[in-house]
Amino acid sequence: MTASPASASIPNKSAIAEVERSSMKIVNIKRAAVAAVSLTALLAASACSGGGAAPSSASSGGGGGNSGYTFAMITHEVPGDTFWDRIRAGAEQAAKDTGSTLKYSADPEASKQATLIQGAIDSKVDGIATTLVTPDALIPNVKKAVAAGIPVDSFNSGTNFYQQAGSIAHFSSDEKLAGQQAGAKAKAAGATKILCTIQQTGSVALEDRCAGVKDAFPNTENIQVEGKDDSAVTSAIQAKLAQDKDINWIITLGAAQALDALKAIDAVKSQAKVGTFDLNKEAAEAVQAGKIQFCIDQQPYLQGYLAVTQLYLYKKNGNILGGGKPSLTGPSFVDKTNVDAILPFINQNTR
Repeated sequence: MTASPASASIPNKSAIAEVERSSMKIVNIKRAAVAAVSLTALLAASACSGGGAAPSSASSGGGGGNSGYTFAMITHEVPGDTFWDRIRAGAEQAAKDTGSTLKYSADPEASKQATLIQGAIDSKVDGIATTLVTPDALIPNVKKAVAAGIPVDSFNSGTNFYQQAGSIAHFSSDEKLAGQQAGAKAKAAGATKILCTIQQTGSVALEDRCAGVKDAFPNTENIQVEGKDDSAVTSAIQAKLAQDKDINWIITLGAAQALDALKAIDAVKSQAKVGTFDLNKEAAEAVQAGKIQFCIDQQPYLQGYLAVTQLYLYKKNGNILGGGKPSLTGPSFVDKTNVDAILPFINQNTR
């Protein structure tokens, strides 16, 4: 319905509040852009200055010379999930650019990831970059690292917990905002009921995503799936679609699960549409083909690169990015309007 001239001229309180919220999100996105530009300048300055750790023979080498630093990156990577290939590629490039050694390890089980953090403390690395996907399990060992004089930064998940953990900086997407935007897009495209799939129990980032979707579109139902087993994901979604014919949209929280959802839709001849968080080559190609409506990109390569580079700059110069706020790397929507331009970067593992 078109607003009358009188109503259009006087914004209501909810509209003003929404504008203010949107303005704050824009400020945060701009902050991330400024952080990335500042990081480039700081790297250039560091390359021209002296200092750093004493040279060491145990280094991965690279364009930055040999800083002598060894950094541990610890994630909750699920084996076979190509999303993490880009996190690691960014981290490895940052290690090469700064002349540092990178020790990468991962485990999707919270207790085992915590053990990996303890192992990094015991090996006396110069810094730790970790995801905070399960804060209750991980924060105690992060605090142990800080108490031992090892700087820690965090990335990808745990935006609301990194300061509590003692992380000096955090690099991630705004997961709840991304969910809200996804729900709004589905609503605009005619959603009547959304199914939101969660592929890892206890992940605060995944829970925030579905919470955001539900904020924008209340008729959203969450379903827990076993993310490590594609056939199980397909079967779970297929059963739900067969049971509830009202579902006409599925929002998955990983690109692999989006491809599983397409198989489920075909199996039950559903007309449901699919949108997903995260990108991979196959999901981007499905966007090109019109099978997936959008992918929400959080730029994992950038998260990995920034996390390692922040540790280097902190050790070398005392630099800290973000101004006490998380540095946002997303959300960014990839759809038919821009996928052709982005796909080449996906193919080279940098987007």
